[in-house]
Amino acid sequence: MVDVVRALADWWDAVELWLTQLPFGFQVVLATVVLVPLCWGTAVAADRAVDAAASRIAARRAARRP
Repeated sequence: MVDVVRALADWWDAVELWLTQLPFGFQVVLATVVLVPLCWGTAVAADRAVDAAASRIAARRAARRP
């Protein structure tokens, strides 16, 4: 397990070094291409989770009322 973590850390260090050596414009474009979809997906997942929780709470409250 330690070897896997070490290999992952070494890979991440190589990616980080490659990214920091890119010109600033490419860094911005690459970060935008990666972060925008990631943030969008996280927002969609959070929205669906909140909607599901609200639906469950509303159903429980409706079931309690006579």
